[in-house]
Amino acid sequence: MIWMLAVAVLLAMLVVMVAAWAFCLAVRNGGWTDVFWTFGSGVTMAMAALIPLSPGATPAPQQWLVCGMVLLWMIRLGLYLAPRVATLPEDARYARFRAEWGRTFPLKMLWVTLPQAPATALLSLSVLAAARRPEPTLDRRDWVGVAILIVALAGEALADSQMRRFRTDPARRGKVMSDGLWAWSRHPNYFFQWLGWLAYPAMVFDPARPISWVSFAGPLVMYALLRHVSGVPPLEDAMLRSRGEAFRSYQARVSVFFPWPPKASPSRVSPTP
Repeated sequence: MIWMLAVAVLLAMLVVMVAAWAFCLAVRNGGWTDVFWTFGSGVTMAMAALIPLSPGATPAPQQWLVCGMVLLWMIRLGLYLAPRVATLPEDARYARFRAEWGRTFPLKMLWVTLPQAPATALLSLSVLAAARRPEPTLDRRDWVGVAILIVALAGEALADSQMRRFRTDPARRGKVMSDGLWAWSRHPNYFFQWLGWLAYPAMVFDPARPISWVSFAGPLVMYALLRHVSGVPPLEDAMLRSRGEAFRSYQARVSVFFPWPPKASPSRVSPTP
């Protein structure tokens, strides 16, 4: 049943992402792709989580809890992204695509947009595994999962807030953000985004139940996307273009993803006797 529901999520998200592609072309702003993906993923996964465990049954408490967790993730991320996309210039990643691809931008953008549908389907395996855990009542594992999600959402919100204050400070224009959480990770918002997906394995994983292993699909896929595909690489490339040596120095001192105490600045390292 989990696999069938994941396929249903995939089909629904293909429709959402085609709509996202068409809308982005119409308004000439690729950033709306991320907004469509966030709200589309949240709604489709939440609906899939509530499909009854058996014909004629009502959703179990576990299903309602997982549905609420997915919607909470969607609301926090969506309400952060939508105002930015609506009011700021086009995201540097999409603006660069538009400049580099020229007339082929619409077709190539379709192949940037559509793969986000199977990504959601893979993420949904974690959500569905947690929602369809066979135990009939909530237990301590559920509250561990909720705690992980709350920490993740709070950390991501704090990282975003720190970056927002930095960007609106005229005295720091053109500099590299390296304070607060950003002193420990170059992408703390991405780290906490990934951390939230560990909530679902925490709720359901049992080595004795092979199907529960699919709950790790979400964290694995989200890490791959953020660290190696659509998150860190294009953003760091844009920062190197705009900040040059200042960002290279930041890269040398601060962990790329997982928070870690920063290395000493080369100017502060004592010379070897």
